[in-house]
Amino acid sequence: MADNAADADAHPARSLAARWHGHLADERRRSPHTVRAYVATAHRFIDFLGRYRGEEIGRFGLIGLAAADLRAFLAERRAEGLGAASAAREMSAVRAFLTFVAAELDSPPDLPRTRAPKRPRTLPRPASPADAVALAEEAGSGAADGWIGARDTAILLLLYGSGLRIAEAMALTANALPIGRALRVTGKRGKTRVVPVVDAVREAISAYVALCPFALAGDSPLFVGARGGRLNPDLVRRAVRSARTRLGLPDSLTPHALRHSFATHLLAGGADLRSLQELLGHASLSSTQIYTQVDAAQLLDVYRSAHPRA
Repeated sequence: MADNAADADAHPARSLAARWHGHLADERRRSPHTVRAYVATAHRFIDFLGRYRGEEIGRFGLIGLAAADLRAFLAERRAEGLGAASAAREMSAVRAFLTFVAAELDSPPDLPRTRAPKRPRTLPRPASPADAVALAEEAGSGAADGWIGARDTAILLLLYGSGLRIAEAMALTANALPIGRALRVTGKRGKTRVVPVVDAVREAISAYVALCPFALAGDSPLFVGARGGRLNPDLVRRAVRSARTRLGLPDSLTPHALRHSFATHLLAGGADLRSLQELLGHASLSSTQIYTQVDAAQLLDVYRSAHPRA
C-alpha cells in the first residue's frame, strides 16, 4: 500500500483509489480492515485493467466499462484460487469503487451488469464469523447516508456479537448509552437479561451515535429511522437481503440467523447449555438444546466427507 500511495500522484486512476481511501475511512467510517481490503481491491482492479488492455488506465478509463471487463477480472481472481464468497466481496468492492469514481468525475453511475458468484446450495448453516462481519459491513455500505449505514452495521454486529433478537435491538433506548461491556436487554414476556458487549460491537454503536443527526437521550429509541422515529426492523431486513445478494451468501442468512450463529459458535467454543440459555433469554432449556442438534449435524457432515466407509 505504501508503493500505491507513493505512485498516486503519478497515476491518475490510483489517485482516485487514494481519495476513495479517505472517503471510506473519514466519511463512511468503515473499519480499518475494510478500508484496507476495499482499497487493495481497487488497486488490483486498476492493475488488471492495465494488463488486460495493454495500456495505463487513466481516470476516465474507469468510466463506461463493459460487463466483459468485470467478468475477466473475476475469472482471473477465481483462477488465483479465490473462493465464491470472497470473489463476491471482491466484486462488491469493485462496484463500490466504480460508483465513487463516477461521482468524482460527475459521470452517471452506469455500472455494467454482471452476476456475483453463487455458493452451492446447502442445508442452512450458521454463518461463519467472517461472513457475519462481512454481511454487517456490506449492509452498511449499501445505505444512502453514512449515518444510516453505520446504524445498520451496528445493529447487525449487535445481533451477532450479543445474540439479540432484532425486536430486542429495536427496543433499546438511549438510556443504554454510553455502551459498556454489558447491556441489559428486555426480551419476550418482559423478561430481562444481561448480555456481554464485545469491543467491535461497542465501537460500531459509538460510531453510529457520533454520526446520527438526531438527539439520542433518555427514553428515545437508540436506533432511529431516517426521520428520527423508532426504526422499522423491515428496513434492516431489506438491507440484509441486498447485502447477502451482493456477497453471494445464502438466503438463510437473515438477521435472526445471526443470533443462531452467536449461539452455535458459543456452544462449539465450550459454553454450557445453562449459560447459553441465560444469554439467549430462553424460558426453557429445551429451546436451547436445538443447538446441540445443529452441532451434531455438523459433526455428521465431517464424518461423511472424511470417513472412507461413510
